[in-house]
Amino acid sequence: MNRTILRHPEVLERLRELAPLLPRPMRFMEVCGTHTVNAFRSGLHSLLPENVSLLSGPGCPVCVTSQGDIDLIVQVASLPNVTLCTYGDMIRVTGHDGSLADARAAGADVRIIYSALDAVKFASENPRRQVVFAAVGFETTTPPSAVAVLEADKQSLDNFTVLASHKLIMPAMRALLSSGEVEVDGFVCPGHVAIITGSRVFQEVVDGWHLPCVITGFEGPQIAAAILRLVELTLRNEPALENLYPQAVTDEGNTFAMKLIDKVFEPVDATWRGLALLSDSGLALRSAYKRYDARTRFELVQPEERINKACACGDVITGRISPGQCRLFGTVCTPARPMGPCMVSSEGTCSAWFKYGRQSAAATAARQPAEPQTQGAQR
Repeated sequence: MNRTILRHPEVLERLRELAPLLPRPMRFMEVCGTHTVNAFRSGLHSLLPENVSLLSGPGCPVCVTSQGDIDLIVQVASLPNVTLCTYGDMIRVTGHDGSLADARAAGADVRIIYSALDAVKFASENPRRQVVFAAVGFETTTPPSAVAVLEADKQSLDNFTVLASHKLIMPAMRALLSSGEVEVDGFVCPGHVAIITGSRVFQEVVDGWHLPCVITGFEGPQIAAAILRLVELTLRNEPALENLYPQAVTDEGNTFAMKLIDKVFEPVDATWRGLALLSDSGLALRSAYKRYDARTRFELVQPEERINKACACGDVITGRISPGQCRLFGTVCTPARPMGPCMVSSEGTCSAWFKYGRQSAAATAARQPAEPQTQGAQR
């Protein structure tokens, strides 16, 4: 299924046949940054029937990172004798006192890495520098962080630490559904996360909220097929969990990776952009590895959440509004001068809207009920 969506008219035709049978407009949500980007890149939003919409949920790891965590990362980068390593999308996310790019321009040693082990290697080769790896992401990127800690421990490195802002996907989905603020009729579940966790973790949504969940791959045709299956399950009044990505996703997932996560990390309460504080939704280093925890090493104090109230990113990534309903979108806030992480990240919803056609995306916005601008307030 590596072909473009236009070569799969049978899926779209079937959607158009079934859509008039739906009792009301359906709103399905994806919680994967890659799904967000590829749905827009393939033109899927503009090709869906008028009464079927695809919402973007909290699936972008950079976007869900709280403002307090961003501020803390920038602060650490500015400490003397510190080299801060992180993934590329984090560089331009603006905190209360600027971004990592600003800190680097002011003289901080900030380095983009492509693997967590790159940070370990740099620490090994530069024993006089304190190397801090600012780790973000869901279950997909957590195993490499665990491997980095274990490798640092193996080498007995005393100049390597991790500033972890890892998140778990299920607490976010649970919080969205429990709030009752966003009407969701089913989920296109994230293939990347499911590869690690296994498909069974999403059964909770089916059992607890009686909503269909479909796991799928990342190309436009795969996402379209998942939406079609969600429509079929809705018409049958058959909430179920289905895996349309069996070549990569199993029921049990990657048990080795999950054991790595459990060995190095433990669940903790964590603050999310747009979702506030969620119980056991983040990960912190276990006591056996606290010597590699940057918060412990540098006696860091978590900054308070001071968000830019003009930026509605928190509302965008929870499906409360679309990017087009934010008054900053495309004018004050652009990829060249982003106001929030949704426009910075390569997986951000606002970035995808801007890059891949605001006119086609407007079709989706027109199907959504008008909601007042909430000033991006945390809830």
